[in-house]
Amino acid sequence: MRKSNPNLVTLIDVLLSESAKNEAPVWKEVAERLAKPRRLQAEVNVSKIEKYAKPNEYVVVPGKVLGSGSITKPVKVAALSFSEKAASKIREAGGVCMKIEELLKENPKGSGVRLMV
Repeated sequence: MRKSNPNLVTLIDVLLSESAKNEAPVWKEVAERLAKPRRLQAEVNVSKIEKYAKPNEYVVVPGKVLGSGSITKPVKVAALSFSEKAASKIREAGGVCMKIEELLKENPKGSGVRLMV
């Protein structure tokens, strides 16, 4: 089944083309996960990011970041969407919230990016 959200369809296409162009398998994996039904997309709490991410690391969530738990590390998080609480907690810890497209432009090779699902 094809996605009906034109922005998401465009993002998936861009991720797949950039993955092939830059030989970056992380973007292909993100695209494949975003192409799945919404009920199967990742929902990651900031507590999980705190547990597994290293300070100043790039983290990509092919879904939504939720605000349960706490975070103390400055981490650059890219996701499809953020809850208000999650975004404020990440910013308070000195981190950055960004769209997946922004991270793709900043790091097209996908080096040093941790995929969190």
